[in-house]
Amino acid sequence: MSQTFRHPEILEIARREGKVTVEGLAEHFGVTLQTIRRDLSDLADAGRLERVHGGAVLPSSTTNILYEERRSLNPAAKQAIARSCAARIPNDISLFLNIGTSTEAVAQELLHHSKLMVVTNNMNVANILAANPECEIIVTGGHLRRTDGGLVGNLAVDTISQFKFDLAVVGCSALDGDGDMMDFDIQEVNVSRTILRQSRKTFLVADHTKFARTAPARIASLGDVDSVFTDKPLPPDLAHACRGWGTEVVVSEV
Repeated sequence: MSQTFRHPEILEIARREGKVTVEGLAEHFGVTLQTIRRDLSDLADAGRLERVHGGAVLPSSTTNILYEERRSLNPAAKQAIARSCAARIPNDISLFLNIGTSTEAVAQELLHHSKLMVVTNNMNVANILAANPECEIIVTGGHLRRTDGGLVGNLAVDTISQFKFDLAVVGCSALDGDGDMMDFDIQEVNVSRTILRQSRKTFLVADHTKFARTAPARIASLGDVDSVFTDKPLPPDLAHACRGWGTEVVVSEV
């Protein structure tokens, strides 16, 4: 297979997995390590990837990838994470679900829960849970972000501040190596911080690709959430930090 055909597939694997390795790609394509190194160098020179030790990652950015593309990334992992998370959500509680494709997957798993009061700043979550007659739905209001159905801004913050939730399930755009949850939109960051402050307990849902991405705005630390639901083990240093913080890590089988 020529590089003309390899390059698009390498980029697709990077988008799906968050990172590619030289050895993994060499095995996948049946070519030499040197060939793959040249491919990754070419893609890096074109600004499509960033080289890291042993492979490459998607380039750092100050803007998020398109919503429909995010929705198509790792659907099996997101579904497994959502099932694990929903299994830990009891009936008869107040719950917040924020913006993101992972929280939307959790909403799908809550269609048979009963006596839930769900507050959300995610129009997609509200539409999903409308199919559950046992679920009371409150939408925060705020500035509608048409790209993903999210509601952000001061009105969303003001609405959230009126509640004290039993549980919040949140997502994020990226996870730094030191355990910081990161995002792209500062308005969304302010909303997320308010959610954490107004919740008695917080679950983070994030698949492993979030560990290979970067974003410019800090939300909070994993030490500020009670449980992290993901699909692959955390890097050893971060897993050790979570144990010190008392943050539970739940790895869901895909």
